Amino acid sequence: MAKEVKEIVKDVESRMKKTVEHLVKDLASLRAGRANPAMLDKITVEYYGQPTPINQLGNIGVPEPRMLVIQPWDKTAIPEIEKAILKSDLGVNPTNDGNVIRIAIPPLTEERRKEMVKMVRKRAEEAKVAVRNLRREANDEIKLAEKEKLISEDEAKKRLDEIQKLTDNTIKDIDKVLQTKEKDIMEV
Repeated sequence: MAKEVKEIVKDVESRMKKTVEHLVKDLASLRAGRANPAMLDKITVEYYGQPTPINQLGNIGVPEPRMLVIQPWDKTAIPEIEKAILKSDLGVNPTNDGNVIRIAIPPLTEERRKEMVKMVRKRAEEAKVAVRNLRREANDEIKLAEKEKLISEDEAKKRLDEIQKLTDNTIKDIDKVLQTKEKDIMEV
């Protein structure tokens, strides 16, 4: 049964890593002061009746810090791509010359930066809560195994300590991601 307890620890470690990865992906799609192709990740375009992510319809480039350029493979998709970008919550105005779509990223106002930092902190806190919930579930499984005499008290204590260390390290990782994004947002 000790093997299964090790599996509990491995499983919780994997799920905690996925929580951090999800946070990183989620924050990448937020608009900071400069252009980032990940900003367009959540936007889908109605293409031949199918909702299709923009990054599957063409190349997305960043020719300068405050400009995104989308070069669609199919020029007939340009109006639909523009419409999808306008409908999104990015607050940007795409322009096209018949071949490419340009998106100028306006600088964020101080007020908007502070709002975004609050939102980023909220998402980081949600990730921390998710990690703590994973810790609680794993601890409950280990305590149950100990109660049913499947593992010794010493083994249970060792595994609980391992899970606590994993939790602490994961929370530190979340804080690093948060600090990096906050700095990115507040940079003028």
